[in-house]
Amino acid sequence: MSTHDGQAAQSAVRQQVLVLYLGTSALDSEVVGWSRYDGTGDTRPTTGDSDEPPYKTGIAALADGWRLFQAAQLVPAPPGGEYGTSFLKHEFFFEKLV
Repeated sequence: MSTHDGQAAQSAVRQQVLVLYLGTSALDSEVVGWSRYDGTGDTRPTTGDSDEPPYKTGIAALADGWRLFQAAQLVPAPPGGEYGTSFLKHEFFFEKLV
């Protein structure tokens, strides 16, 4: 491998992914759960490593340079199911390329 190839490998762009679960479907609602995955290898563990969310809202993540690339579909609860417990339904995926 030439020096040029090694420099290209060291400067390669890598993806960081942030999953925020919000209290409602609005990006300015409070974060109630989160996961973080770091493709750069700079942080370990990648998830569940803090008691405080990385951001208070989805808007705060956008303001810090995260790009929103997926939001959960809004699917109404079936009749009789509106009081059941299940997964966190207001899920938003963000990414940063570093």
